[in-house]
Amino acid sequence: MSNSLCSIYTTFGFQISKNMKKSTLAIFAAMLLLFTACTIEAEKINYGADACHFCKMTIVDQQHSAQYVTKKGKQFKYDAIECLLNELSETGTENVQIVLISDYMNPGVMTDATTATYLISEGIKSPMGDFLSGFSQNEQANEFVKTDTDKLYTWQTIKEKYSVK
Repeated sequence: MSNSLCSIYTTFGFQISKNMKKSTLAIFAAMLLLFTACTIEAEKINYGADACHFCKMTIVDQQHSAQYVTKKGKQFKYDAIECLLNELSETGTENVQIVLISDYMNPGVMTDATTATYLISEGIKSPMGDFLSGFSQNEQANEFVKTDTDKLYTWQTIKEKYSVK
């Protein structure tokens, strides 16, 4: 009888262990899926195909495009930095996770909008006519300042100019 009990216990114990392994594996797989599904990052802009979320124009100008990603991972793409700023002045920035602008010196290369330098200069046309360009390096933006009306901005001061909350 003790051999019978021992074999039942061993069989029962093995089944618990096997079920626990399956549960642990299922939990691990679910967590892995959850973490990889929640990665928030910007998508590449498909120039000539993507439309500006604000003005609905096709995004073609690689020197003035912009985008932001919400905290939930939703993408918003723009043909001009001023479209991005005009939209943010309406919606606010509390749900924004990532904000990127195209570096004027490196067309199509996106840079962090919060550390960029902005230039409003009639010497550089932008798609929506605000003459607004963004630069990843302050020194590069300074090189384009040619007249007394050319003005440099930081992320904070450009947001104030466009009444972004």
